[in-house]
Amino acid sequence: MHMNPLRVACFVVCALLFASAQESKAPTPALPGAEYSGMYSFLRDGEFVQVTVEEKGHVTGFVSRYGDLESDRGAFLDHFFKQGKLEGNKLAFTTETVHGVWFEFRGSVERGDGKKPGDEAFYLLKGTLTENSTDDNQKTSSRSREVVLKSFPQDVSPTPSKKQ
Repeated sequence: MHMNPLRVACFVVCALLFASAQESKAPTPALPGAEYSGMYSFLRDGEFVQVTVEEKGHVTGFVSRYGDLESDRGAFLDHFFKQGKLEGNKLAFTTETVHGVWFEFRGSVERGDGKKPGDEAFYLLKGTLTENSTDDNQKTSSRSREVVLKSFPQDVSPTPSKKQ
């Protein structure tokens, strides 16, 4: 049986497209520590820390908290990370200064009581949180405390796409 050159070319193109589609469905290797990315409780109800683990252990995020000063009491203040690093399960971050206050965290990410990924407290940030503040006279004070910040519950299953 003799194959038509056009038919062979179509077969080759289709085979290449199929192989390409199969390759794109292969899972991409996850970033080390990316599973720790998410929202965690902070000091008071309604306050939280957003942690995002990126390449090479670089960590971005922010602390969202209620203001304590007369001028900002009750207002939400976002302290974005100035620097953040994850090495294994060791996490450290320092926030930008907002209204004279900034935070430093040094600790680790550990498994909590959550039964499966996405459950509340599946991961915990355990360590020392230092709250630094500068007053009107430029005097800096620091207060350190041991904290356990729980991961927020989340829906880890992808939302089903609409059928067209």
